[in-house]
Amino acid sequence: MARSLVDLLTTYATHQPDRTAYRHLATGDVDGEIQEISYARLATRSRAVAAWLQERGLAGSRAMLLHPPGLEFISAYLGCLAAGVAAVPGVPPQGRAQNHRALTRTKRLIADADAKVILGGREVVAALGAMAEHLPELDAIPRVATEDILDETAAAWREPDLTADSVAFLQYTSGSTSAPRGVVVTHGNLLDNERVITARMGHTPEAIAAHDGELFVSWLPVYHDMGLIGPVLNTLYLGATATLFSPLHFLQRPDRWLRAVSHYRPHTSGGPNFAYELALRNAGPELLDGLDLSTWQVAFNGAEPVRAATLRRFADTFAPAGFRRGALYPCYGLAEATLMVTGATPGTPPVLLETEPGAHADAAAVGCGRPGEDLAVVIADPERQEKLSEGETGEIWVRGASVAKGYWRNTLATRETFRATLPGHEGRFLRTGDLGFLRDGELFVTGRLKDLMVIDGRNHYPQDVELAAELAHPALRPGCTAAFSVDGGTDGEQVVLVAEVAPEAAGEADKITDLVRAAVGEAHGLPVREVVLVHPGTIPKTSSGKIQRRASRAAHLDGTLSVVGPPAAG
Repeated sequence: MARSLVDLLTTYATHQPDRTAYRHLATGDVDGEIQEISYARLATRSRAVAAWLQERGLAGSRAMLLHPPGLEFISAYLGCLAAGVAAVPGVPPQGRAQNHRALTRTKRLIADADAKVILGGREVVAALGAMAEHLPELDAIPRVATEDILDETAAAWREPDLTADSVAFLQYTSGSTSAPRGVVVTHGNLLDNERVITARMGHTPEAIAAHDGELFVSWLPVYHDMGLIGPVLNTLYLGATATLFSPLHFLQRPDRWLRAVSHYRPHTSGGPNFAYELALRNAGPELLDGLDLSTWQVAFNGAEPVRAATLRRFADTFAPAGFRRGALYPCYGLAEATLMVTGATPGTPPVLLETEPGAHADAAAVGCGRPGEDLAVVIADPERQEKLSEGETGEIWVRGASVAKGYWRNTLATRETFRATLPGHEGRFLRTGDLGFLRDGELFVTGRLKDLMVIDGRNHYPQDVELAAELAHPALRPGCTAAFSVDGGTDGEQVVLVAEVAPEAAGEADKITDLVRAAVGEAHGLPVREVVLVHPGTIPKTSSGKIQRRASRAAHLDGTLSVVGPPAAG
């Protein structure tokens, strides 16, 4: 039995050395430059990196990974695992607009992880040298471009003594409601969650064979858990093939995603809800005529609220290209549980639940599936810390071998988040900070505990208010609305809505704000203090695309939002 992904890589390199493990579309296009790496080559490259780390006595320490999208990251990540070094995936500084944010995050991660080495691509390592004045922390840390580590180094590799409790990597959370924290993921956590993903997504040997080994197509960032644990590591876990390309190339031309799915015909591909919305905007007759999506079995949708309207429109729009509604696959997970907690049943349409009698079907709650085998999910009262009944909304708690070890060097936060207990239940639970309810075994996620708005003594989930606002007018960008409350003085807490609007609709600002007020008032009985329309791409989001409501609130109060015309006050 494999003790780690390192063991599995050795097995596949021996028994299927020539099979393509990963291919990278250098330009994002299926007819552009393509780089491939076989299982035998991947084993050699990862062992070379591992030996380089071992020779410098770095086993047991942390290595920061700063690679651009591509195959080199995978070799470096697996090299860390093969050396007994904890990998710390980071976001490489890229582009002038990204540098300040990336530098700030990199500084924080280097300091928090106490990284002893930086592995990166040649260009990134050169850029870091030029940034020394902004990152004096780099002076004491060796940096190496992993491309420059010779294959011959692999001969010196020594197999590490890994156990289920050995630390594999630190997954830094995206920080949608707090500063990023390093989640300590062990080799045991990784193997268990790969087992869960395999079972829940129907990645059986028969299914993989029916797709000629083509398991994933993904543009998701590999420094984020959804892009790493799913497409990259589940592919390795099963000895299959994945096609990867840059998130930037997807954002530049979302049609590249569907063209890659059509060309390589993988079993599974997906992303956050906003990705499906972006794909819909590019769904003209020319694109549809050239697509065949009939073999796409699992179109996963997670990491942010899953919208019923998006699911309906995507299925309807791409049905002529062979896409089936049963392929839509809402799921729920988080870094603290390695990744996957619940997932839909492949081949079955999403479970929708009407939240209000007579409400618009597009406003229905979307079920995020059922827990993986041996993962326990309960809904608890976050204050009394008691289990709630079926259908009652509370905090989502999780128990199982996929739940990570804790937060890196943060005993207090680990105790608060990973060590919860429930009367009548054995073991400790992970408090996710997410709100939801269970109905017939299906999990419905309703929002974040810390984002809850209490208006006139009533609880309101910002996701629900945001959805009502977005449905009010087609010029409002889906998944780009932030609802939060502000102090209204003697009037108590009041709602503010910040929404990104299409540039061509700027002249309709008054009409749009009136429609938003009416929609939120009708759906939730809530008066809106302000509707602030902003330019596209200006609402703060995490690296995984989640709305940062606290940051949006702070920017609103500071007057730093990029407003389209004057804000419409109530």
